[in-house]
Amino acid sequence: MSNWLLPESLADILPAEARRIEELRRNLLDLYRTYGFELVAPPLVEYIDSLLSGTGGALNLRTFKLVDQLSGRTLGVRADITPQVSRIDAHLLNREGVTRLCYCGSVLHARPAGLLSDRELLQIGAEIFGHAGVEADIEILELALESVKRAGVRKARLDLNHPGVVRAVIDSDPALAGAADDISELLSTKDVPALAALGDSVPGIRPATVRALLDLASLYGGTEVIAKARQALPALPALLAGLDDLETLVRALPAHEFSIDLADMGSGYGYHSGVVFSIYAEGWHDALVKGGRYDGVAKAFGRSRPATGFSLDLRKLSSGLPPAQVAKAIRAPWGTEAALVAALRELRDAGEIVVQVLPGQPHRLDEFTVDRELVLDNGAWKVRAVQ
Repeated sequence: MSNWLLPESLADILPAEARRIEELRRNLLDLYRTYGFELVAPPLVEYIDSLLSGTGGALNLRTFKLVDQLSGRTLGVRADITPQVSRIDAHLLNREGVTRLCYCGSVLHARPAGLLSDRELLQIGAEIFGHAGVEADIEILELALESVKRAGVRKARLDLNHPGVVRAVIDSDPALAGAADDISELLSTKDVPALAALGDSVPGIRPATVRALLDLASLYGGTEVIAKARQALPALPALLAGLDDLETLVRALPAHEFSIDLADMGSGYGYHSGVVFSIYAEGWHDALVKGGRYDGVAKAFGRSRPATGFSLDLRKLSSGLPPAQVAKAIRAPWGTEAALVAALRELRDAGEIVVQVLPGQPHRLDEFTVDRELVLDNGAWKVRAVQ
């Protein structure tokens, strides 16, 4: 076995691509700063009790566990930064009113999210804490759309859902107690035959529940889905509240086009409490951005706060863009003469990329293309086009 092979679903990022990912990171963090978001940097590893507090089982399955040699306690390598930022807001900052926080860092998944997914992500995101109104959701949605636009993504599509709609149907039938995850999976994959078979396979399930689940599997499309859901689904208070939230958000953003899929429960880690969204675009096999409202996650840290936000993987974002462009550079000879050193410093201070060629070594670059060279001309160092 070759010692240079990487574990499955992990990959190196090579020069030009790595540079573009770093430029995307800087660009987006600067964007979030213009909206008033403050940057935080949680640790890569935490005690597992803290790391998974207030989250769903899906995040637990994706979290690497190890034993801390100092304390003997179980640690987790983060698979999502959002719960960490929620902890910072609730416990460390402990502010009153609205707090806007952003972040960027690596996360590691114990298993890939899909067949084409990597296990290491460079997650960047923004969260608003302390405001339960639709205004915060609108700001987060607009910032998420601006993020992909800044990266060069065109014709992004925004999908909305509300997990409370499905939960209301499941919770209304005692026969489905403990089966929420299985039912959600059937709905996400729109497995109509399996949903129809629940009437025979689940003892005591109500026929009305089976009909509602089958209706949910077909409730996807444009914003007209909300009205169709009001007619087709049972008038459960939590279900109607979820539809109201979706309608309020759609009306508040008339300039955007939405698609709605009330059966899609695969847009997060199970801790969302309100409207959730995903952004899709041509060139990527699944969602580029995922986000939504997750009120109450920080309750586990002693202070429940309304919260909404989004995150995306910069590595995935970059991978679907056109090939990264190489930068233009100047080739210079090796030397330590004062005049040469001064010329090099002046060029680099002006923002030029200057690569000195070490004696006797071949010159190969992947991130740069050399189109000029620094040469000694009549006793002065000058830049000229490569001959």
